[in-house]
Amino acid sequence: MKTSPGSVARLLTLGIVFHFVYIGTIFDCYFTSPVVHGMRQYKLSQAQAKRLVLIIGDGLRADFTFTSNASQIVPGTPERIAPYLRDIIENRGAYGVSHTHVPTETRPGHVAIIGGMYEDVSAVTKGWKTNPVDFDSIFNQSSHTFSFGSPDVLPMFVQGATPGRVDGWSYHEDDEDFTKDATALDIWVLDQLKSLFHNATTNKALDAQLRAPQVVFFLHLLGLDTTGHSYRPHSKEYMNNIRVVDDIVRETEQLFSEFYGDQETSYIFTADHGMSKIGNHGDGDPDSTRTPLIAWGAGIRGPIRNPTFSQSLDDYSAPWELSHIVRRDVEQADVTALMSALIGTHWPVNAVGVLPDVDPSKEGYLSMRNGETEIAEAGLVNAKVLLDHYRVKHERKRAHAILYRPYEFLDHPSSISEYPGSQRVSLIEGLIRSGNFREARHQSHELIKATLSGIRYLETYDRTLIRTIVPFAYIGWIAYIAAFILMPSQSSVSRSTPLWIPLSFILTAVGFCGLFAIQRLPWTLHIYILFPMFFWQDVIRRVYLHSSVFRGRKLDAKWIAGTLLGLVLTVVVLQNMVVGYTNRVVWSIGFVAIGLFWPLISWHSGRGKLFLPWVTSCLLTAVFPLLRVDPTESWGTIIAGGVCMLFAGEVATRKVIRMEAIASPQASNLKLSVMFQSLLTALTILIIESSVRSLQARLGLPLLNQVAGWIIFAFAPLLPFIFTIPKTAEGRLLTYFLSFCPCFVILSIRAEGFFYLLYCTTLYLWTRVEKAVRADKAKRGALAKDGHTSTWNPMNLNRDDVRIALFFLFFVQVGFFGTGNVASMSSFYAEPVYRLIPIFSPFAMGALLIFKILAPFVFLSAAFATLNAHLGMPPFALFLVSLGLTDVMTITFFFNVTDTGSWLEIGQSISHFCITSLLLVFSVSIASIGEALMRGAVLRHTDGKSKEHAQTDDVAPPRHDSRHSFLSHTTRDGFITERHTNIRGTPSAD
Repeated sequence: MKTSPGSVARLLTLGIVFHFVYIGTIFDCYFTSPVVHGMRQYKLSQAQAKRLVLIIGDGLRADFTFTSNASQIVPGTPERIAPYLRDIIENRGAYGVSHTHVPTETRPGHVAIIGGMYEDVSAVTKGWKTNPVDFDSIFNQSSHTFSFGSPDVLPMFVQGATPGRVDGWSYHEDDEDFTKDATALDIWVLDQLKSLFHNATTNKALDAQLRAPQVVFFLHLLGLDTTGHSYRPHSKEYMNNIRVVDDIVRETEQLFSEFYGDQETSYIFTADHGMSKIGNHGDGDPDSTRTPLIAWGAGIRGPIRNPTFSQSLDDYSAPWELSHIVRRDVEQADVTALMSALIGTHWPVNAVGVLPDVDPSKEGYLSMRNGETEIAEAGLVNAKVLLDHYRVKHERKRAHAILYRPYEFLDHPSSISEYPGSQRVSLIEGLIRSGNFREARHQSHELIKATLSGIRYLETYDRTLIRTIVPFAYIGWIAYIAAFILMPSQSSVSRSTPLWIPLSFILTAVGFCGLFAIQRLPWTLHIYILFPMFFWQDVIRRVYLHSSVFRGRKLDAKWIAGTLLGLVLTVVVLQNMVVGYTNRVVWSIGFVAIGLFWPLISWHSGRGKLFLPWVTSCLLTAVFPLLRVDPTESWGTIIAGGVCMLFAGEVATRKVIRMEAIASPQASNLKLSVMFQSLLTALTILIIESSVRSLQARLGLPLLNQVAGWIIFAFAPLLPFIFTIPKTAEGRLLTYFLSFCPCFVILSIRAEGFFYLLYCTTLYLWTRVEKAVRADKAKRGALAKDGHTSTWNPMNLNRDDVRIALFFLFFVQVGFFGTGNVASMSSFYAEPVYRLIPIFSPFAMGALLIFKILAPFVFLSAAFATLNAHLGMPPFALFLVSLGLTDVMTITFFFNVTDTGSWLEIGQSISHFCITSLLLVFSVSIASIGEALMRGAVLRHTDGKSKEHAQTDDVAPPRHDSRHSFLSHTTRDGFITERHTNIRGTPSAD
């Protein structure tokens, strides 16, 4: 039996498409878009202020804003870092913490504040700038909005608003330079506001616009975000930027007082997101989700003294020394409701925020003209806005769902003229008319809670269906892979496929799609259901065709027990890898297990020369997952890592050149290639040293350094292909290792260079260890046989191959988690990127960070391909085994995804599922790249001989026929001799 290269390619292509498509299941299941249309508009009968000023300090942390002594956070800074804002809190306004949702990025944060709704998590992929917002916002409801700030923020609201309703002034993108003082960006905003008021003195039309009611002024201050990314929050630069923002707030209020000469302006100061201690945001890190909220001016109450300190204290807020003043925390979308109540505009129809004053058991933010009457009315308006949101979703679901069940805790009148919750609305209106305002607020609050639960009920109505389809599909994929590996295609058996197998699955799929269409479910569900139908029909077809094989096999109890035990251990190992996504110490334990316990338990006596290098390399690499994910920049460590890479390259070169000289008379080409690669690494060390000094001195990035860095960064990975490619596998592995050394020097912040060196060393030793272990087991007859035939297990795989596949998955995961927590976006640090890109460019910067993470996998791909050939296996054989194992983790992570709880849990659950879903795609790339990189290489024999390997068309031979490996021997006897010659006992130096 022969499995054609085309069938393997089709399998891998199908797997890639399947996993890409199924990433969308978590968004359809857990994060459906909240945007609907057709709601009615509601507003208060009168405004509390004529105008509103919204100031957003992009990337500002709540704890830094409220702290009573900033010098305890960053020594050398003033004690009062935001004295004006603190004075407002203590004497004139109300304050609290605004809790953001993930992703803690600029667009979702501004949408929540200005639109009052939370975009689904996938919205962050739509971009930052030019895409119009397709939902309502307070800018749309204002009479006019004047906005100033970043070109990455303003356009998305200007272009999405009613034409002519929103004006925006932005600086140029190139001004967002991470190597320069970012406070200039914030000062620019203030200068533009001054110019606006100055121009109004000579422009009557502009003056009339400015003095109209319901005008909104939006000041977006990006400096803090830029400074935090450049210097991290715990820096004097970040603290100084807070002081600048505090001054801008003071001057802004002074400008409005001078221009308008009244007390009819409301002020809201907040942030779109915070920032982690390493200067990043995006995930649910508490420092990224907690932002300040300070309100003062017209319609805002003053501070409420709390002399008994009855409110709960915690370690987070204790340093603020504000416990004597009542603090009112809110959700970020609640700010929209507060602003709408202040200036009397219609509530944005998509808003799901709750006015802080609705709950009578807590202090709010408002001090309304008519006191309790208007506060109660505001609570009722808030409830009506949300009820209409529920009404639209309820009517759509009721019109199409089969056996629809409405939310049971809301009344649903049978009359068409009445809407859900109308009876409770009538009750609240009666309470307001009778003057029972506190009870009216309480009833409004209860109705709002029920309505929000009802909205969530409708948004998750189809969740059970999706959560049934997904595991059915992933288990089907695992079974499909197993059937592909163990059972050949129909051409190898005499039976034909009966018509009822494909027909029954086709009819089932059509039936499901029909039900989905009747209920108008998302079109993606039609695609989701097709995959499990295809997988399971193929599995059943193959089982039917090979039923005679099953009947002819005799399965003894020992074999069954061993197989079941192997399955249990495999699942346990995979679930431990799942734990490793949240606890990186698991990877260190894994290195100890494979580096020390595996040799002691499984290797035969007389472990040979490989034992000590293998144990040492594994134990040293085990240190890296134990290191902190938020290191500070250490130039000395970066230099030491670069020097060690150069030294290791020199030592390896001397040994490899001797091998290369035996295999090819062109060994001098390898020496020349290595010399150039080492020279580039040394040159990179000198260039980056100069760049780091310049950046730390805030002198900017020298143009010469930037150009030279880019040339080396782009040229170094191409060097192995510019010179003659080495003939030996060891020679190629060496050149591939050295080609990425300059990149790691450029993009390292601390110990990444050491990790890259030890990671590659461990992988190289792994190829030698596995070859020696397999040869020793073959010599002792210890390999578990499964009786391969032309109709069963044609690749002659055994249980030991499952262990090797698990090792491969382990090394793939360690490549991600060795120096950082990739499952958490805030573990990325951006300082190294500024050595190449000093100007803000999120996609380019993100690409460089991802490149650094992926670079070690080039060596992994080559090493894995070499191992595959050393074991005499067909291309992708080991990979196909690992392919069926990864989705055990994926299923676990799918059910671990959550849209409730802490934002840290939500953000990480999404990241975990996406990483494991893309693991197959990434692993396919690893296997394919490795095959390409190592094609035609020469494997070194233990008897000192070398044999060249060539690609053949037959990719699925019996294990002993090594002609079919991509590195297959030119003669069968030569390969077999290699595996049985000069092996003494167990793993030894070959």
